[in-house]
Formats: sequence, structure tokens, C-alpha cells
Amino acid sequence: MSKAVVLLSGGLDSATTLAIAKNEGYECYALSVNYHQRHIAELEAAKKIALLFKVQDHKTVEMDLSWMLTSALTNPDLKVPTELTSHIPITYVPARNTLMLTLALGWAEVIGAHDIFIGVNAVDYSGYPDCRPEYIEQFQKMANLATKSAVEGQNIQLHTPLIHLSKEAIILQGMKLGVDYSLTVSCYQADKNGRACGVCDSCRLRQNGFKAAGVNDPTSYQ
Repeated sequence: MSKAVVLLSGGLDSATTLAIAKNEGYECYALSVNYHQRHIAELEAAKKIALLFKVQDHKTVEMDLSWMLTSALTNPDLKVPTELTSHIPITYVPARNTLMLTLALGWAEVIGAHDIFIGVNAVDYSGYPDCRPEYIEQFQKMANLATKSAVEGQNIQLHTPLIHLSKEAIILQGMKLGVDYSLTVSCYQADKNGRACGVCDSCRLRQNGFKAAGVNDPTSYQ
């Protein structure tokens, strides 16, 4: 059985990504990151999801990004927006996916994994630049220039199974694979118990996904 590192935030997309990796026969190693995000409850959700899918190992790595004061996810003095914008929103955390993928890349080398899964999405998402296919393509190139594994002939492959799927399609696929979405936390300002605000961009995308899928929304709201 091949090993894979799966980035697991505790949200809807990452939980579905883990389910897909597990279904494809990978021995999964889940990696979560405490970057001092205001929605810290997602890390408790990640623990529950990792247990649900019986991952081989689950690590939560500390990476303090609270000094990145331009993001509403790391600066509690900034308000999480409740209106859609045509610009990259203030919830964008600079270089977050690059940093997380780099951690996953390092762990993959340590455990001898040649596959990394990340639940980025370029359809129903908030407009972040590090969720685009062209970004993943370039990180893939970098990964295989930067690693001992690749230099010695064993490339590391990035998997983005959700990148071209709508939230509706993601939810329907996840349900087939046994994802319990009541365990997941997607809200950008969830309270300490993981209850969602219901009005932020992430909540709206999630709500619309369940509605389009014709599925009852199991989210716990404040």
C-alpha cells in the first residue's frame, strides 16, 4: 500500500480529500497546521475526521502566522467579511498553501511517501491565488527540484481531486465515501465549540453546496 500525506484542515474540502485518498487505497498520514487561525476549532474537527478514517498517523504542526496582520484569519482586529468581493478577500493568508505544502513535502520525504493530497478548489472558492491549477502545477515542478527523493528518481506527485469540482459535487462524492460532514468546520469565525456564523464567505459557499446537492445541512450554527 502506497503512503500519502493528506493536508487536513478539518473543513469540508479536506475531509472529502482524505476520504478520496483512502478510497484510492493509500495509507494516509494526515497533517494539520495550527497557524494561530481565529477558527481554531477546525483543528478539533480534524482530529475527529482523522479518527473516522483511521489514518496511519495524524500530526498537528505549530506554525505561528499571527504576525501576518493583513489577514482576517490571523488578525482578530480585522472583521471577517460577510459580503462577496471581486478582489482577493481579506481572509487570504499570505503564502499559506505554499507553507503547508512545504511541510507536507518534508513529511513525505521522512516517511517515504511519494504522494501528497490537498483539497484546493478553483470552482466554488474564495478567489485565493494559491488554489489555482497553475499554482499547483508550479509547486509540483518545485517539489521535484527540491527533494532528495526526486533527484534520486522517485518523483513526488501532488493530487488535487477537488480542484475542478463544485461544492455540490464535492458533497455528493464525500457522502458516497462516508464523510460525516457534521464533524467538519468550515466557518472563518467559528466559536470554540465549532459552531458556524452562517454569514461569512466560507459559510455561504458551504450552505449553497448542501442546498444544490439536495442534502440536509448538518452544520451547527451559532
